[in-house]
Amino acid sequence: MSVSIRLRREGAKNRPYYKVVVADSHSPRDGKFIEVIGTYDPKRPGHNSSLNVERAEYWISKGAQPSDTVRSLIKKNKKTVTAAEPSSEPEREIAPLTQEEVVPPSAPTESSN
Repeated sequence: MSVSIRLRREGAKNRPYYKVVVADSHSPRDGKFIEVIGTYDPKRPGHNSSLNVERAEYWISKGAQPSDTVRSLIKKNKKTVTAAEPSSEPEREIAPLTQEEVVPPSAPTESSN
């Protein structure tokens, strides 16, 4: 069984919306599939896709062939994932506040005796 990662068309007429699916290459475009790994909305400007890059890489390692469009979506989403990852530097620990820092000392009161 040869597996491909491709787009499955959804949405209304003149308003396409796609799901990125892993499917047998012999099944029809909108037919049976193995797994949904993302979405793609070509009408939306800016970042218009969401994709589980880990699952895509897993299927590619098992021999799945991505379509040209899916290959470009994987490339774009890898860039956003690496940009969103925090730096590898450990965060500084913040020392807990002492009682004096939390409650400021009150001004001495004058007592009238």
